[in-house]
Amino acid sequence: MSLTKYESFVREPLVDGDKTYNKVTEDIVYTIETKPTRLWYIGLYISVALLLFGVYSIYREVTYGVGQWNLGKTVGWGWDITNFVWWIGIGHAGTLISAILLLFRQGWRTGVNRAAEAMTIFAVMAAGQFPIWHMGRVWLAFFVMPYPNTRGPLWPNFNSPLLWDVFAISTYFTLSLLFWYSGLIPDVATLRDRAKTKFRKLFYGIASFGWTGSTKHWQRHESLSLVLAGLCTPLVLSVHTIVSFDFATSIVPGWHTTIFPPYFVAGAVFSGFAMVQTLMLITRRVMNLQDYITIGHIEAMNKVIVLTGSIVGCAYLTELFMAWYGANVYEYDAFFKYRLAGPYGWSYWIMMTCNVVSPQLFWFKKLRRNIEFTFIMSVVVNVGMWFERFVIIVTSIFRDYLPSSWSLYYRPSIYEIGFYLGTFGLFFTCYFLFSKYFPVIAIWEIKHVLKTSGENYKAKMEDIEKLSAEEFYAKTHHH
Repeated sequence: MSLTKYESFVREPLVDGDKTYNKVTEDIVYTIETKPTRLWYIGLYISVALLLFGVYSIYREVTYGVGQWNLGKTVGWGWDITNFVWWIGIGHAGTLISAILLLFRQGWRTGVNRAAEAMTIFAVMAAGQFPIWHMGRVWLAFFVMPYPNTRGPLWPNFNSPLLWDVFAISTYFTLSLLFWYSGLIPDVATLRDRAKTKFRKLFYGIASFGWTGSTKHWQRHESLSLVLAGLCTPLVLSVHTIVSFDFATSIVPGWHTTIFPPYFVAGAVFSGFAMVQTLMLITRRVMNLQDYITIGHIEAMNKVIVLTGSIVGCAYLTELFMAWYGANVYEYDAFFKYRLAGPYGWSYWIMMTCNVVSPQLFWFKKLRRNIEFTFIMSVVVNVGMWFERFVIIVTSIFRDYLPSSWSLYYRPSIYEIGFYLGTFGLFFTCYFLFSKYFPVIAIWEIKHVLKTSGENYKAKMEDIEKLSAEEFYAKTHHH
């Protein structure tokens, strides 16, 4: 019987180099147990500075009102909701990589899933800020909560997609957090067992919930992972579908369309994978994890980027076709007068170039496997996806039905920009701290695939296969 029943030789190894179980642990926990590199400190200081600028911007907005943002009577959703949708989209890749690829038993997810899950949580934390501060009178935020009727006739509107957003995002955040943390437990126990100081032993001891690595623990862990993956999978579709309903259920030209749900989901996965690429390439460099985040991982993610980028491209063309074919003068004007041309025409063409044209370069294997090119492309894609949200929101509402309410050119104030930069600060501060105190790659999952997909083991198996083929040939042809 073939020894390689489960693993093809055609596939490249998921772990490079001659690794043993002990070496895997040593490599991944090295950065946690030693002093961080200078690059790590630089990254953390920049992130904290951005975060403080964001806090000041929010202080201005809460103290002096939403007038601190350049929102008018027409463009009432400016950078704020643009950034909200963008951050929610980025949070999608983590759950997709972890949950869906776990259910499909894809081995290549092991190197990148932990960081992607952490990224999901930090992105949803960043996104959740925007609708809250956008209320202006933030101390009335509890009015959106549907608790029993103790305040007279004032009830949240259950038909509003804005209320569905509250439920969808809080559910998504809770499940993602559970999924990420349950995966961390075996690795936290490893850190607990290796801890040198009393405080670290106590901290990791509490965090690991008394994990011993017994068969019973592993069985429960496996079944919990599958249950959570099964619950998270429909959420990948539902969360961004509901975010798209914020637009699609209105009658604003350019929003009132049924294509939004699938196109928003594809766009979310597209931008999310690009963000994972950006983070993984930085992590790989700063923490010397080249053997675990291999070129093979990067190529697999680039293939997903090509696929989802092409779906988004089809959606853009469908929108243009429907605006022309539908013979609705307002829809036609929204697309052909104010998006393709008009004062915001430049943003539409940036979106088209970044999201539709540039990912097609990944059809070339050489570019798909090029680290520098992939890094540039991952940033380009997220710039394009930000502009997509900007185009959908601003160009649709600055010219609607009534010429009398048409606004002049909308440009953000320094505090809108500051708030956006502040969420970057929050996101990267959390990510840098996470990467210092917890393993950024799942140690136990790497060990799980080591014997089938490690470079060293694959080479041994190939030798055994060749030997057994030669023996078989010798036996059958010795006459």
